[in-house]
Amino acid sequence: MGRKTEQSRKLQKRAEAVIPGGVNSPVRAFRAVGGEPPFIVRGEGSRIWDADGNEYIEYLGSWGPLILGHAAPEVVEAVIAAARKGTSFGASNPLEPELAEVVLSAFPKMEKIRFVNSGTEATMSAIRLARAYTRRKYVVKFEGCYHGHADALLVKAGSGVATLGIPGSAGVPQEFTQFTLALPYNDAEAVDQAFKKFKGQIACVIVEPVVGNMGCVPPAKGYLDALRYITSRDNALLIFDEVMTGFRLAFGGAQEVYGTAPDMTTLGKIIGGGLPVGAYAGPAELMDMVAPLGPVYQAGTLSGNPLAMSAGLATVCYLRENRELYGRMERAAGTLVTMVAEAAKEAGVSITYNRVGSMFTWFFAEGPVTNWATASKSDTEAFGRFHRAMLEAGVYLPPSQYEAAFLSAAHTDEDVRQTVAAAREAFAVVEAK
Repeated sequence: MGRKTEQSRKLQKRAEAVIPGGVNSPVRAFRAVGGEPPFIVRGEGSRIWDADGNEYIEYLGSWGPLILGHAAPEVVEAVIAAARKGTSFGASNPLEPELAEVVLSAFPKMEKIRFVNSGTEATMSAIRLARAYTRRKYVVKFEGCYHGHADALLVKAGSGVATLGIPGSAGVPQEFTQFTLALPYNDAEAVDQAFKKFKGQIACVIVEPVVGNMGCVPPAKGYLDALRYITSRDNALLIFDEVMTGFRLAFGGAQEVYGTAPDMTTLGKIIGGGLPVGAYAGPAELMDMVAPLGPVYQAGTLSGNPLAMSAGLATVCYLRENRELYGRMERAAGTLVTMVAEAAKEAGVSITYNRVGSMFTWFFAEGPVTNWATASKSDTEAFGRFHRAMLEAGVYLPPSQYEAAFLSAAHTDEDVRQTVAAAREAFAVVEAK
């Protein structure tokens, strides 16, 4: 399509002079895929436009929250109405309990919720609460699962950490991570052995029930139930990080899809409708340990911000009233993912794919991807060539092999058709090393 890049290139240079790498989140730098990152100026439905006027069908949805598409009228109108009344108060506002009630209605095992400003804050706070409740120190996480950039959780993390090939992060003392046990995902036996070795010492297991931060990787059959059994047996807590999957895979998230209930859940993305938000929730017995009722301190000036609450309320209420959207998105995503895989096979390009609902990844790998060990064998150079070719053809994919893609309710059959056509041409470029 002859993509123009002059304005984005100028903006990148301007940003690099005042922002590390010119970006405020590392994956945006396109280091893993090459090429020049476009600066986005507008979005509508399934499309975005950059500073040079290029139009893209996009499958990020701001990394998940825009399940209704860009600039969904219901959400925009709600935010405008809230902004006219004031953007922030540093005090309680009526939208907080209203959104809390709707979110809790989707997760029957959750009785109380605390809103924060990011998924990082949510997971960090949930773990602090788990440690306080159990009076234990150790935390189990899984290789390739990303739970935000809190020090103790940057251990064999996925997402941007995997994208950039960073082994954890500089500036995190070993002492901060000595109580974090990183185990292979989808290996219940490894969890069982860890609990035997550290019997009575593990506070919680935190897991993405469907991983999105090493690409989309679903749980093996019975895996989540095994985690539920092992944690309950040892009186540890099970935390589902549903920041990405909550309200995405179903109205009740991965818990509804797989039928396994954790002790605590962290949420984000969709419950803010595209504005910064996070939350952690659980039974009243746990949540009442949080200040001001209990000794576990957590606070935030902008927590429960009226703009985020209004956007989240508009989004979640729309999903509640239009649950047929989930079936439509699943069908569209299924068609897209399988047809692109067929195009790859016809072109002689080795890929495999994972999909759960409207969340998916094409891995440039030979065999099934079930954990970080198998995901990390992907041909990232081939993915980079594919990504650049798709961008030239007007399709914006996550700029990393290790990030899930998302289809929204705004994507049409024509979007899918155009994306598949672009992929057929892109696979020819993948082979041209």
